[in-house]
Amino acid sequence: MPKQSAGILVYKYINNELLVFLVHPGGPFWAKKDGGAWSVPKGEYLDDEDPLSAAKREFHEETGQTIDGEFIQLSTIKLKSGKVIHCWAVEGDVDADNIVSNIFPIEWPYKSGKFIDIPEVDKGGWFDVETAKEKINVAQIALLEELVQLRKP
Repeated sequence: MPKQSAGILVYKYINNELLVFLVHPGGPFWAKKDGGAWSVPKGEYLDDEDPLSAAKREFHEETGQTIDGEFIQLSTIKLKSGKVIHCWAVEGDVDADNIVSNIFPIEWPYKSGKFIDIPEVDKGGWFDVETAKEKINVAQIALLEELVQLRKP
């Protein structure tokens, strides 16, 4: 069975403009990457775990913040790696300037035998949909497009 991730796409309106919240992965590999590097806050979960509960947990782990509201399940997407992502949209607010992410060790430089601790997420941001489409991982654009269709007046 392919790996599965669960995530949350937070959105809000400012002056009738739809904005979405995305996160940028931490660490030296991603430090200078922008376009195509951002993502909805998400993470892997076990087969016996409730996907929405996992999505909320991952959101907290990656941002240090909690989110609640009326969650709308979006269509499942599949990444090039084969990983399946289950995602929910929710209207809310996130303090993008105060992201506190969990930390994990990685070997850096690769195959050096040396390990450094990096944040899973190094920053978050609010973007209009067109900018978000430029920043987000290409496979996740479908989530943005579905949200736009669902939120049309």
